[in-house]
Amino acid sequence: MDAEMALENAGLTRNEVKVYLVLNDHGSNKAGRISRLAKIDRSSCYNSLKSLIEKGLASYVLIGNIKWFQVTGPKRILDYLHEQEEDVKEIIPQLQARHKAAKLEGQVRLFKGMKGVKSILMDVVRTGKDNLVLGSEGQFSKKMPGFAAQFERMKNENRIHTRLIVRKGRKELDSLTSEYRCLADISESPAVTNVYGDKIAIIIWTDEPEGILIENSAAARAYKSYFDFMWKKARKF
Repeated sequence: MDAEMALENAGLTRNEVKVYLVLNDHGSNKAGRISRLAKIDRSSCYNSLKSLIEKGLASYVLIGNIKWFQVTGPKRILDYLHEQEEDVKEIIPQLQARHKAAKLEGQVRLFKGMKGVKSILMDVVRTGKDNLVLGSEGQFSKKMPGFAAQFERMKNENRIHTRLIVRKGRKELDSLTSEYRCLADISESPAVTNVYGDKIAIIIWTDEPEGILIENSAAARAYKSYFDFMWKKARKF
């Protein structure tokens, strides 16, 4: 992951990222030069500088009547993220108290992009139930290798067992700790079905992956029954 994407994932706007990287790479500078180096207009530059200062990621000194801006150091980003996490932890009890206890049966949610896929897989971990997977072609480990390793570690920590049915002849496996069986009649497909708890998650590995999360206990039971039937017919590796 490059620096710009990581900083945006940390919550900075695109202009804040540009300004931050200019200050980090070029050192202390005046707003006009920062604006030129970042290739943004002066007004946007000033707004980004103000926001970075409020977040504690930048500061300035006055030399004469001129402000010279500088970053407070890359490690300050970790402190900033920790502060954000602590703020969120404080309001979790309030949010839980306000959260509707009764959920709609048959709830369907759509997700797009790598972040959407990550949200679905983090839900697998939070649910803490064994995961049944049909049709994996190893797309997860190929497209998201860093998070795939993290996901595997979290599954192990939460003792989540995974059973996968894949097509015969598939060579690359997502996990050495999961249990695999193969069927000869499964064709290669970009769609991977996960069944866990009372949920069904279908991840479609196109150029921009998409995910469909269905929360329906009756449908999940039907999918599990279907999976178990195929599991008995499938051959061990």
